[in-house]
Amino acid sequence: MLDLEIVQIGDPVLRHPAKELSAQEILSPEIQELIEKMKAAMRAAPGVGLAAPQIGRAIQLAVIEDMSHAHLTEQQLIEQQLIERERSLVPFHEIINPRLFVEKNSEKADFFEGCLSVPDLLAVVPRAKSVRVECLNERAEPVVIHAKGWYARILQHEIDHLCGTVFLDKARMHTLTTFQNHTNYWQGKNLCKVDE
Repeated sequence: MLDLEIVQIGDPVLRHPAKELSAQEILSPEIQELIEKMKAAMRAAPGVGLAAPQIGRAIQLAVIEDMSHAHLTEQQLIEQQLIERERSLVPFHEIINPRLFVEKNSEKADFFEGCLSVPDLLAVVPRAKSVRVECLNERAEPVVIHAKGWYARILQHEIDHLCGTVFLDKARMHTLTTFQNHTNYWQGKNLCKVDE
């Protein structure tokens, strides 16, 4: 299986809405193989999501998996992920032709985000804490996902890619930082002070 190259910011494919896939296209050997290649590329990067435009394909397909913190002890997981970010383990799955709905009365949360197509940069992005996504799976079957916390953030980020949007378009630009400066100056800090 050939490695996929992740396209970087500035590539026009990241700035155009992706086209929907028909059931016949989803079930084709080409798309089934592409899903497997995208899974491998996402894991190798490493990342928690990868949208088809990020590998140069303008189609409404993204893969998601957030198992990267499975190695943390239960105590570390509670302290670092579940409380602050409402982060939980999300097994591998794909979303095809997704429709995003913000849950009624959903609050927003501000956290730093990065992107495989915007290497070495992070910025604070306000996102809804609770969303519903209606999409198709790899068998072209309808699926409804109710997500909250970090999983909701991942879904919003990847669906943005399918609409020609990158996280910088929604970021609080005065928080833009490199990974190194995030570690030096922001890690563990209260984001309530970010606008002061």
